[in-house]
Amino acid sequence: MTNVKNTHDVHLSKAVERIEPSGIRRFFDLASSMDNIISLGVGEPDYTTPWNVREASIHSLEKGLTSYTANAGLLELREAISVYMESRFQTAYDPEEEIIVTVGASEGLDIALRAVVDPGDEILVVEPCFVSYAPLVSLAGGVPIPVPTSMENNFQVNVEAIKERLTPKTKAIMLSFPNNPTGAVMGREELAKVAALVQEHDLVVFSDEIYAELSYDEEHVSTAALDGMWERTILISGFSKSFAMTGWRVGYVCAPAVYARAMLKIHQYAMMCASTMAQYAALEAMKNGRADMEEMVASYRQRRNYFVKSLREAGLSCHSPGGAFYAFPSIRSTGLTSEEFAEKLLIEQRVAVVPGHVFGDGGEGHVRCSYAASMKQLEEAVDRIAAFVKNYQN
Repeated sequence: MTNVKNTHDVHLSKAVERIEPSGIRRFFDLASSMDNIISLGVGEPDYTTPWNVREASIHSLEKGLTSYTANAGLLELREAISVYMESRFQTAYDPEEEIIVTVGASEGLDIALRAVVDPGDEILVVEPCFVSYAPLVSLAGGVPIPVPTSMENNFQVNVEAIKERLTPKTKAIMLSFPNNPTGAVMGREELAKVAALVQEHDLVVFSDEIYAELSYDEEHVSTAALDGMWERTILISGFSKSFAMTGWRVGYVCAPAVYARAMLKIHQYAMMCASTMAQYAALEAMKNGRADMEEMVASYRQRRNYFVKSLREAGLSCHSPGGAFYAFPSIRSTGLTSEEFAEKLLIEQRVAVVPGHVFGDGGEGHVRCSYAASMKQLEEAVDRIAAFVKNYQN
């Protein structure tokens, strides 16, 4: 066989060249290459998808339901999502015009941004935040403007911090509560202050509520449920976290029809539709998955309580996360950067965590630890972290 040398010049989009690969993935790959690792690095439930949900997908295959669905997704699934959103979060959406089933919440976020953002628009991104927000804003042609939060304020977004970053180019703000990586939640009163500012400046809100069911101390308040916010909110959610369905890649977006129609255009050309068999699984989860979900949430709450208390006893300051399944302790007392802490902890104690800076500059000085691991793993991880911290604090 003749080897043909490729002399073609490589032409990459400048937007793609500017963004960095996921910092989470780098540590995950490094940990995967090592033995005796306790991984607190990846953000997914440690549960297998409940059997009735898996079985619904199997049955769809047995029935030969292997064709495309409607671009927006199975109408029966959208109807179930509509009922769920109204009963759980007091937000009503028309299943035929205002809900789109997507390939995970990640695709929902992507099409939401691309439907709204024009080149040069500034999008406020509350940080620390999920690693994909700023890159997706950039890929949509926008300019991400970080709005910092801090542990001293329980990682809640401050209205004054938003005001300081508003310009004539500001078009939207990205909110995510319960938050990944901090676990912070926003109560109704605090969220209403942000909502008033949003309305005053006529902004759009991208509200990522994928962790809504994982709220441990108080009921989740949806941004779209606040007075005057439904019409300016694009709500993104999915089945991955609360129903233990990460690998199925089923999410959804809920929004007023004018936004939903715009997002559907992009979804039609980019994805056609979400996987049919995965949609039948999601339908079963929505109809009959609540008991399993509540059992998982109760377990996460128990692990949250143990893990945060243990981190504090190990010598790390840590606020109490009200939701999601992450702790975000400060590691400043060790004198290490978050990258150094994560790398040395992995090599010396075989515990994988994610350095906080990958979630935005405001995350520096912290590491993200997922407590969606067994109690036995958490106990061993805390012992190893305590030994590590003691060594560096001395």
